Amino acid sequence: MEIVERLSKFGIVPVIVINDTKDALPLAKALIDGDLPCAEITFRTAAAEESIRIISKAYPEILVGAGTVLSIEQVKKAVNAGAKFIVAPGFDPELVDYCIKENIPVFPGCLTPSELTQAVKRNLEVVKFFPAETFGGLKAIKAVSAPFGSLKFMPTGGLNATNVVDYLLEKKIFACGGTWIAKKELIEAGEFDTIAKLAKEASDIVKKIRG
Repeated sequence: MEIVERLSKFGIVPVIVINDTKDALPLAKALIDGDLPCAEITFRTAAAEESIRIISKAYPEILVGAGTVLSIEQVKKAVNAGAKFIVAPGFDPELVDYCIKENIPVFPGCLTPSELTQAVKRNLEVVKFFPAETFGGLKAIKAVSAPFGSLKFMPTGGLNATNVVDYLLEKKIFACGGTWIAKKELIEAGEFDTIAKLAKEASDIVKKIRG
């Protein structure tokens, strides 16, 4: 519950692809400087696991999770490296059940009523909606979520500093995936000051809307 509450308070979670572990620490510092000390580091690269370990050790105040997690093996690697939550692009029953059994906060991707039913059946509070804009955005979330009570969503994909405002104003939205905050092009170019600025802008948006 503590992890879930913290993520909800952050409101926007930077979604990050790291290709080189040397970028882990300056990236983490940029997020702290931007008043947005949280990150979903995708498991798409060979540097992801070690980057999570480096950030978790050097900056324990940052809430770090692993994204694009596709297997129980990846869950284990991510958690052992220091990940505090798991985000999956789709709904894998075995992966979700393992995380529940091990008390690991997990946010599986759900787009359809069938997937949402499986999430509710497992008493999940929050699911990912990905890729959000491609699959109808906020309008689709409102429509598909209607029968599912208090279930909340973490949309990711196609969001930006402009349209994220509409998402955050909707009660069904738990938090948003901020793919625009620390794009890999910015990371690889060493533009950490820009990342800090974008993180601060995102943090300010959340505070303005949610207080």
